[in-house]
Amino acid sequence: MKIYVAHSSSFDYMQELYAPLRNSELNAQHMIFLPHETDARMNTKEAIEKSDLVIAEVSYPSTGEGIELGWADGFHKPILCVHKAGMEPSNSLKVISNTILAYSDAADLISKIEDYLSHA
Repeated sequence: MKIYVAHSSSFDYMQELYAPLRNSELNAQHMIFLPHETDARMNTKEAIEKSDLVIAEVSYPSTGEGIELGWADGFHKPILCVHKAGMEPSNSLKVISNTILAYSDAADLISKIEDYLSHA
């Protein structure tokens, strides 16, 4: 499965999001697009269009991420929203996603994604 990961740039996504994903079994089982992993500019709209799923880390508001989620919705891609426990994501996410999950730490994040994928 091709998975695009959308997120805000308002947190340490390299350590808190990218590292757990790359160090998990998910990385071996799926092709994961992490838009800011390298300095090379990725055509994010094209990557979203070619993806089977978009995972959106929505703990922090982000205009750019909102645009990406609009593209994903327009392409009729399933969108899994995840957020840190205790953070309150935007209610508007319920319009584009049926699944909004809270996670407590990196291990819980990976576990929740694995569980979601096992039922997808």
